[in-house]
Amino acid sequence: MRPVSDLRKMATAEPEINSNSCKSEEDNSEQTDLEIVSPESYIKHPLQNRWCLWFFKNDKSKTWQANLRLISKFDTVEDFWALYNHIQLSSNLMSGCDYSLFKDGIEPMWEDERNKRGGRWLLTLNKQHRKYDLDRFWLETLLCLIGEAFDDYSDGVCGAVVNIRAKGDKIAVWTTDYENRDGITHIGRVYKERLGIPMNITIGYQSHADTATKSGSTTKNRFVV
Repeated sequence: MRPVSDLRKMATAEPEINSNSCKSEEDNSEQTDLEIVSPESYIKHPLQNRWCLWFFKNDKSKTWQANLRLISKFDTVEDFWALYNHIQLSSNLMSGCDYSLFKDGIEPMWEDERNKRGGRWLLTLNKQHRKYDLDRFWLETLLCLIGEAFDDYSDGVCGAVVNIRAKGDKIAVWTTDYENRDGITHIGRVYKERLGIPMNITIGYQSHADTATKSGSTTKNRFVV
């Protein structure tokens, strides 16, 4: 029988082969960790512009501007999705409410310096569209904006608005200059294609000036696609 002192030494001693083996495993673990950690896991993907999401609730006891509230600003892909996934869908909003997404520094109103000489591509939806198409169309509109989908004419885009109304909802893409025919028609064609609107259905572009001074219930279209 081995002396008790020898057994204690054996119990507490760490064989060289096990020590090397552990060291090797630690090294491998460190290497594995280095391989797993990637910039993609902690670096956000920046957008070309910073965007502001606004919410309008029609409280008749307040002025129009008092009813307009800035919800949040974002300038990365990840922050956009974090915001979008934590707000109500457009189809769940009460009648009279709006969402507006505009470039930082541009307010969602005709009077803004970047908007007052502009206009909008307007998409009018009926009640059936609210159930089946409204949320899809609005999300695609947002993606067109933040993704700069309109090529060289994306700089001419100010923002977009979705209006929830009892008679029918509306989605509009606002641009900064209603006289820029080439830019406006390009934006309209791309937008119509991205929404998957059939060729036999047209959408119209209206200037804010015409909308503000219209005498009837409709505004004439400057352009159609």
